[in-house]
Amino acid sequence: MRKIIVFVTNDLSTDQRVDKICTTLFELNLDVLLVGRLLPKSKMVERTYATKRFRLWFNTGPLFYANYNIRLFFFLLFNKTDFLWANDLDTLCANYLIARLKNKKLIFDSHEYFTEVPELIDRPLVKSFWKFIERRILPNLENVLTVSPSIVLLYKKEYNIDAKLLRNLPVKNKPFVKIDNIKSHGKKVLIYQGAININRGIEYMVEAMQYIDNAILYIIGSGDISDKIIRLIKVLDLDKKVKMIGEIPLEKIHGYTKQADLGLSLEEEKGLNYRFSLSNKLFNYIQAGLPVLVSPLLEMKIIVNHYEIGKIISRHEAEHIAKEVNL
Repeated sequence: MRKIIVFVTNDLSTDQRVDKICTTLFELNLDVLLVGRLLPKSKMVERTYATKRFRLWFNTGPLFYANYNIRLFFFLLFNKTDFLWANDLDTLCANYLIARLKNKKLIFDSHEYFTEVPELIDRPLVKSFWKFIERRILPNLENVLTVSPSIVLLYKKEYNIDAKLLRNLPVKNKPFVKIDNIKSHGKKVLIYQGAININRGIEYMVEAMQYIDNAILYIIGSGDISDKIIRLIKVLDLDKKVKMIGEIPLEKIHGYTKQADLGLSLEEEKGLNYRFSLSNKLFNYIQAGLPVLVSPLLEMKIIVNHYEIGKIISRHEAEHIAKEVNL
């Protein structure tokens, strides 16, 4: 049986795309090992394939990325595998070096246009470092996947590589864990699922609930601004209208989504990454049969308009969002 090792920098528990990739590889009779990292609040993960999580000395910043890639390099140096699968630019350095050193096939799966994520836009030195890595390695890669047609075209234009499109579509008819009823006295349920990070429009969703009656907003996930969102909910006295669920196992997410009435994806256009993004949650909403309310981002507009599955906001303002929800 041929072996493939798949790498991410998260703790494995909520990464839907990577789980779908590893499950598919496992079903193709590959010996799959998924490697991530162990965080202080990491939950147990149970998968059909093998998993491993590194304990690292650092969990944020440049020292974390250096720590992770050095650990990854020596792990691969002394472990046998037939294929390497690097998810995103932050796992690519060590994988690329080992692939060259051991003459192994490397697959690079770009979940986003990494050098244009909001966290890097206002940090030119850090951005230039990652851009340097991207420019040195990507033109030499033969097997590249990414999430949206726009990023495929961008890679072709910038690096003359033929990336393949692999959308974030959910698994058809995948079993899910049923959860308790989240409906409350006939109120509508709005849902956001994903990372609680900057420029994802989450503040506007919360503020909009001041003007939306007979509805509850469920926010599922965690991230850099989770504490900020919790404080905002308290300041606006919206504890009864906005519920922060936190991170939950992949198997339970669909149980929440199936009970919702509207799915939200309101990322702000801060950089090319969000402009060209096509997230897991949009397709999860579609699979659950939800209408959606989304930002006027290029790839999102194409999907929503073509399939007539929801509305597109024209601006990130709480009252405007509330009006679109109430219509």
